[in-house]
Amino acid sequence: MFPQEKSSIFSIGFCAAPSVELGLNSMLKGITITRLKTMATIVTSTRFTDEYQLYEELGKGAFSVVRRCVKKSSGQEYAAKIINTKKLSARDHQKLEREARICRLLKHSNIVRLHDSISEEGFHYLVFDLVTGGELFEDIVAREYYSEADASQCISQILESVNHIHQHDIVHRDLKPENLLLASKMKGAAVKLADFGLAIEVQGDQQAWFGFAGTPGYLSPEVLRKDPYGKPVDIWACGVILYILLVGYPPFWDEDQHKLYQQIKAGAYDFPSPEWDTVTPEAKNLINQMLTINPAKRITAEQALKHPWVCQRSTVASMMHRQETVECLRKFNARRKLKGAILTTMLVSRNFSVGRQHTNSAAAASSTASLAQEGEASRSWVGVLHRQTWVWCGLGRLGGWGCLRGGA
Repeated sequence: MFPQEKSSIFSIGFCAAPSVELGLNSMLKGITITRLKTMATIVTSTRFTDEYQLYEELGKGAFSVVRRCVKKSSGQEYAAKIINTKKLSARDHQKLEREARICRLLKHSNIVRLHDSISEEGFHYLVFDLVTGGELFEDIVAREYYSEADASQCISQILESVNHIHQHDIVHRDLKPENLLLASKMKGAAVKLADFGLAIEVQGDQQAWFGFAGTPGYLSPEVLRKDPYGKPVDIWACGVILYILLVGYPPFWDEDQHKLYQQIKAGAYDFPSPEWDTVTPEAKNLINQMLTINPAKRITAEQALKHPWVCQRSTVASMMHRQETVECLRKFNARRKLKGAILTTMLVSRNFSVGRQHTNSAAAASSTASLAQEGEASRSWVGVLHRQTWVWCGLGRLGGWGCLRGGA
């Protein structure tokens, strides 16, 4: 039972498009929490209950619950992920150590920030920004007006966050719509990059094989070829996101995952009529530079921020309302959420079956790895989809999205 909780029942609802992490020592997906004895750099000396007051639940995961909390000294609201450390494996401890270390390093207005990391007896508390604006893509379809210039403003903020993490030698590896959130529901709220569950630390422009990780439609050619990779994989994903921002559908798409991967490896995308006829050449040029097959020739985040379509949007980007883009994006949002829900339901059902059939952790781990290989590994989402307020609860499988109570 979690502190101040009557129940720790795992509830799952609609979920995001699945992310997968495979490779040497990375067959099991999910975020983990470090051992107390190795937490010297991220553990505060004061107990959580002395500094924070817990309030309503925002969401639940298999090993955690997320609740709104208020820091007593300032009155500032946060989202506290409460992780039951007794349920975590040694591998889980190692993986969260990596993510917590990365999150504490990144301090940027366009990144969901980890403010505190506190260990107490049997539990660990991770204190994040309380991000209440929901997904960027969901906000766009609710707008009365949306133009190419708006898309430029969105990708500019995304690139700012990517440039920041790359300057700190971090590769996100899972850039996608589900991880692009708005700070609040206020008009003009900042776009926030979330979920560093698959993020890795690299040495400068190091290229190496870090394992197969990411979400199918956003994977880069070099990852699919199992070539050494690095920071350019994030730029490729930004190119996919920008393409969707402009027309409401992705550049690479096929129900057959093998065919999808073949498209990506070949860089087989185009700008079909009539929807692309009204997009400026400068926007298409930036997409082409982001979706360059050779990672060595791909534009960097810093360079992309200096592209005329980004830094001179008021004079370069079109101001025409893109109604068809909004309509296509609405359908795209519905498809990806439904697909993610189905995959996560399959994963949870099969993991439940695995838990009943296997009594030793090695066998269970093998089965979970098999699920990951089939592409069914997914982040946990909690709550329901319809007309609710979604808040980011942090750290992948151990949390993910939470549904703020009180939604209509």
